Amino acid sequence: MWKSRGASANPKARLMKANPNNRLLALALAALALCLSAIQRTEAATWTTNIPLLTARYGHTATLLPNGKVLVAGGYGTNFNYVSSAELYDQATGKSTVTGTPGAPRGFHTATLLLNGKVLVTGGCNSTDGFLSSAELYDPGTGTWTPTGAMATGREYHTATLLPNGMVLIVGGENGHVVGQSSLDTVELYDPGIGKWTAAGRLQFARYQHTATMLTNGQVLIAGGYGNLGFPTTAELYDPVSGTWTNTGALLSSS
Repeated sequence: MWKSRGASANPKARLMKANPNNRLLALALAALALCLSAIQRTEAATWTTNIPLLTARYGHTATLLPNGKVLVAGGYGTNFNYVSSAELYDQATGKSTVTGTPGAPRGFHTATLLLNGKVLVTGGCNSTDGFLSSAELYDPGTGTWTPTGAMATGREYHTATLLPNGMVLIVGGENGHVVGQSSLDTVELYDPGIGKWTAAGRLQFARYQHTATMLTNGQVLIAGGYGNLGFPTTAELYDPVSGTWTNTGALLSSS
C-alpha cells in the first residue's frame, strides 16, 4: 500500500528536483550576492584626515600604548635635522600633544613596548653623535623619558624584538656609510629588570634593514636585508632558550 508523502515543505527543494539547472542558477545568484556584498563593504571603507603631527618627520617610530594612544618619537625633520621631540596621538580626539623630551635626537632607531608598559628606544643616528649606542625609556604613566643602559655597539636600521621572557633582542644594523663594510653581525639582549645589555652571539651574515619575526615556538626568524656582500637570501633562527643561532631555509629570491 502506497502512502502519499504530501507536498514538500520547501518550495526551493521542489524546484531544484524539478530542474537541476535551477541549482546552478541558485549557486550563481548566491555568488553574485557575495561579490556585491564585498563591494559594498569596500566602498564603505574611507580615509579621513586628522590634525597633522606637531612636527613633520620621517625615519621615526610609532608605538601603540596600552591606553590606546600612539607614541611618535624622533625622526628626521624638514629642516634637515634629526628630531628630538615626541608626540602622543589620541585616537579619541584625533589630536597630538607633546610628551616629554627625549634625551637625544635620533632617527632610524627602534621603539619596543615592554611588558611593564614602558617603551624602549634604541640606537639610530643623529648629526652630532653619529651612530648611537644609547637607549631611553618612555613611561606613559608620567610622560617622562629616562636614560637606560647603552648598547655595546652604535647602530641604525637594526631590529628589536620583544621576547616571551620580557627581554629585547637587538639584531644587526649598520654603523657606517661605506657600502660593503658597515653591516653589523652583532646581537645584543636588553634586560629591563636591570637595565643592562649582554651579547647574544653573532649572525652568520651581517645585515641591516632586514626583518625579525617572533615565531609561535618562541624562536626569532631573521630574514633578508642588505649586507656587506649585497642582498642576502639567507635566513637565521635565534633560540632564546639556548641563546644560539642556526641557519634555516633560504629565501627564493633576493629581489
